[in-house]
Amino acid sequence: MILIGQFDSPFVRRVAIAMRLYGIGFEHRPWSVFADAEKVAAINPMRRVPTLVLDDGEVLIESSAILDYLDETAGRARALIAESGIKRRQALKIAALGTGLADKAVALVYERALHEATSDMWIDRCRAQIADVLTALERDRAARRGPWWFGEQLGHADIAVACALRFVREAHGDLFDADRFPHLAAHSRACEALPDFIEISQAFVPPN
Repeated sequence: MILIGQFDSPFVRRVAIAMRLYGIGFEHRPWSVFADAEKVAAINPMRRVPTLVLDDGEVLIESSAILDYLDETAGRARALIAESGIKRRQALKIAALGTGLADKAVALVYERALHEATSDMWIDRCRAQIADVLTALERDRAARRGPWWFGEQLGHADIAVACALRFVREAHGDLFDADRFPHLAAHSRACEALPDFIEISQAFVPPN
């Protein structure tokens, strides 16, 4: 398999970490959606990452779809999310909040990096969405007592939130206050200390 995208993307990173946890090997091509746009476009017309090329040549796009395939490949007993019911719905919700947080943080980077005349209204909206999601995630994590979000096993929700939190801290440090979000800060530390998180990492450098 070939995983396309740089590990400073919280979406690429969550896929790569899941693949490591599942023991699924892959070739990594750290292509940029800007510097390597044409190479990405030849495989994924959306010019987005992550993109996963399977051994038979099939191309999967979008992190949620890729993870769905990886879960199926790993099997029910090893899947990083409950198979069905309320536990699955809750995990999907937290994962969606995590990826939504990452999406807004990335959008805020693009707004500032790509537009000479930025929109204060759009920036304020993104910042408000980020703050509200952080508050919701902090409240939910504080109500749970297990070592991981949904008990004893690390899951997709844990990974999605941790990858998003690192990106927010590196891209918009003023938006994440560890004193205000202590449970999220602790969750981030616990995840980032794991070998797979250490291996699958790339510092985000804001574009000039």
